[in-house]
Amino acid sequence: GGGVEAGEDAAAALAEPDDPDRCLSLLPWDRFSAWLHCVCVVGFDLELGQAVEVIYPPHSKLTDKEKTNICYLSFPDSNSGCLGDTQFCFRFRRSSGRKVSLCCFLDQLDRDLPVYLKKDPAYYYGYVYFRQVRDKSLKRGYFQKSLVLISKLPYVHLFRTMLKQIAPEYFEKSEAFLEAVCSDVDRWPPPIPGKILHLPVMGVIMKLRIPTYRDKPGTTPIVQNMHQADAQISMALPTVHEVDLFRCFCPVFFHIQMLWELVLLGEPLVVMAPSPSESSETVLALVSCISPLKYCSDFRPYFTIHDSEFKEYTTRTQAPPSVILGVTNPFFAKTLQHWPHIIRIGDIKLPGEVPKQVKVKKLKNLKTLDSKPGVYTSYKPYLNKDEEIVKQLQKGVQQKRPTEAQSVILRRYFLELTESFIIPLERYVASLMPLQKCISPWKSPPQLRQFSQDDFMKTLEKAGPQLTSGLKGDWIGLYRHFLKSPNFDGWFRSRQKKMTQKLEALHLEALCNENLVFWSQKHTEVETVDLVLKLKNKLLQADREQLPVKTDTLKKLQTHINDIILALPDDLQDILLKTGTT
Repeated sequence: GGGVEAGEDAAAALAEPDDPDRCLSLLPWDRFSAWLHCVCVVGFDLELGQAVEVIYPPHSKLTDKEKTNICYLSFPDSNSGCLGDTQFCFRFRRSSGRKVSLCCFLDQLDRDLPVYLKKDPAYYYGYVYFRQVRDKSLKRGYFQKSLVLISKLPYVHLFRTMLKQIAPEYFEKSEAFLEAVCSDVDRWPPPIPGKILHLPVMGVIMKLRIPTYRDKPGTTPIVQNMHQADAQISMALPTVHEVDLFRCFCPVFFHIQMLWELVLLGEPLVVMAPSPSESSETVLALVSCISPLKYCSDFRPYFTIHDSEFKEYTTRTQAPPSVILGVTNPFFAKTLQHWPHIIRIGDIKLPGEVPKQVKVKKLKNLKTLDSKPGVYTSYKPYLNKDEEIVKQLQKGVQQKRPTEAQSVILRRYFLELTESFIIPLERYVASLMPLQKCISPWKSPPQLRQFSQDDFMKTLEKAGPQLTSGLKGDWIGLYRHFLKSPNFDGWFRSRQKKMTQKLEALHLEALCNENLVFWSQKHTEVETVDLVLKLKNKLLQADREQLPVKTDTLKKLQTHINDIILALPDDLQDILLKTGTT
């Protein structure tokens, strides 16, 4: 509820985030909705099977299809044999035709995020804490329940930490406890990127910082743990979204570079794992390995045969789609054996000793889920193998280097590889921008020049990845393949949008520097009215699209508009002052 007013209040609250009274002007549940869509409890009913027992807050809307997906995705497959407590996450499609109820102020926050953390309005994440324990008093002999947080935000580490805090207590207590948790969340500040946020939940304060697009990739400003004088326990989260990269890649240690290529090119990938926690962590690790590039295809950290996209993704009538699926059901070994790249993972354990060198396996050897862990593919990597990173990580294993430190090394390696690959593209695309002298205030802004694959390839000889990477191999082949991929399409579109907005902003500045009143005196009333309406539209566009324009420029343009209107006859003045335009 409260749509527009809430959005405006919130935007005002964000304009002065340090004034607590302004922040309180949000409506009930607005703050909660900025972080979570709802909280679900999924239980097992002997008659019905898995069923959603509770949705909180009660007014949260989920379609029947969404509820069915949540039910099946919130429990591990029966073959996983997950006794005790298990945490994992899943991602599912929102039902089409639903109104996207994001307040304008949440859109504003989204703009400051790095591209790989921006919300995808078509999907929800489900963060699960599943408990299965023996209970003789129940008919099946087991207590089975999942507490699930549904959110549009990809903040895996934050919600995992939160569930660890609240789920064990919820299983002991009940609904009233859940209500208390939700009202805590409804007191959280908005998820503003770049600020240190304090998020209280059931007596614990989580301190964290959401990254912004201005952060230098690969750097994480440290959130210090403060000693609180009061009874509240404070815990600092080193990250909101990262997974333990080294732990996830350990079982396929020798193939990290090939996997980076497969993810970069948007190849169909399936991860077969013994449990949803391993499948979901590995899929998230794969998606993040091309950061700061955004992985633009679909990915499912945990996928089951009941998923609404099961038929679409497993059909043999067409080539496998560009998606990454995490699965645990042995049935998939058969259903997906036509997929070109399969990663088979055993139980993820950190190696006490150096992992053995493992060859890439032939796909025809993958008959069942009992096949040995490894990568099954006939893919030939474009780039030569970087032996250095393997040695560095092996040395870390021998020296008992902490897994966090190993992950930092691995993350830096992936980042440098991705940046070496993307910098030549960035440089070429920047050259498509028209020169500033081509921008005339009296003509529409000029268009960007077309992207030409041949022209780009010619730049690689002098300004290719060899400037920043020592890796040899067929970089040209890798680029050719990448230019056909969904990841290139997504990256180029966002670049195009940014550059077009920059041209619009430069055009606005050029208009501001003209003597518009003098111009209007030399033209007819009809032409002057037309100019005023165009200028008003420009101002609305600058606001709507958040164009990169200085506030002074906008004020100056508004003054120009007012001055032109005041020089017109009274009857026209009245009409134009009332006209908002589109």
